[in-house]
Amino acid sequence: MARVLIVGAGVTGSLSASLLHRELPNKLQIFVWEKARGAGGRMSTSRSPHDPNCMADLGAQYITVTPFYAKKHQSFYDELLSHGILQPLLSPIEGMVQKEKGVHNYVAPQGISSIVKHYLVDSEVCYNRQVTHINLKEGKLEVCSNSAPSEMFDAVILTMPVPQILQLQGHIETLISESQRLQLEMAKYSSRFALALFYEAGTQIGVPWAAKYIIDNPCIRFISIDNKKRGSESPEVGPSIIVHTTVQFGAQNVQKDKEEVEPLILSQLQQILPGLPKSVGIKCHKWRYSQVINPVPNFPGQMTLNEQPLLVCGGDGFTHSNFDGCTESALRILDVFKCHF
Repeated sequence: MARVLIVGAGVTGSLSASLLHRELPNKLQIFVWEKARGAGGRMSTSRSPHDPNCMADLGAQYITVTPFYAKKHQSFYDELLSHGILQPLLSPIEGMVQKEKGVHNYVAPQGISSIVKHYLVDSEVCYNRQVTHINLKEGKLEVCSNSAPSEMFDAVILTMPVPQILQLQGHIETLISESQRLQLEMAKYSSRFALALFYEAGTQIGVPWAAKYIIDNPCIRFISIDNKKRGSESPEVGPSIIVHTTVQFGAQNVQKDKEEVEPLILSQLQQILPGLPKSVGIKCHKWRYSQVINPVPNFPGQMTLNEQPLLVCGGDGFTHSNFDGCTESALRILDVFKCHF
């Protein structure tokens, strides 16, 4: 069996692992390395330090599906709905704009990262393992990380943001052709900060909406009463609030530490929602690569950097930043592996 490494336990990485397990059984031994301490990538869910049942989605808030992708990716949505991973978004979202008719929105009642975890169920995942170098060695790919000895693989899939692919060292620097490098450098991302506030059970957040888009604040773009958004309010579990900053605020402050930015967001939040109760936990997160503004041109879904041994990169940097974009990328990666193995 060929040893395959997938770098990144986000949507594209987890879905690629699941599709390869299903479509090429008994041919591949799949490993997933993730630099963070948990799965999800930009679909990560954070938990209160005082109550693991009190959750907050730090990245993606809900899944929006157009009629085109509802039909094209129907099998994926049917599976997630039948397993209870997704359910229709029924809570009021103030300021939401539907760009076309027939759009459906879904939430993940157990947190948005449950989507990724569903697809990783058959994979061996190593967390806190950041890839630093990729080298050619004896017809295989030697992959080095910052926390474990190097390992040899017959194929590697890179699903992290494109700028992080370009930061890898070793023989990969020469495996990427000059024309490919120029195309990869054209990928552009927005940056933003997310702030989660966790509260004790019984705390009341006195607003009529589950989430709201803010249109007149230089710092804050979106606020969600996260448990209310997910339809999982309970007297035994405290509420949580998620705040996403504007793209402009993210760009202006991306070089700052999150500890420096946190009080700025909290100050603006108090102006929008005066009299908020005192939280029992706060988490601030910097999304340096939040959403794709410009994908890599001319390589829809994936780019093959080396044929033998196989080195492929994919992710929303080659499509667009939502579940369907990641699904498109995973399907393109699957096509490459079907031809190769």
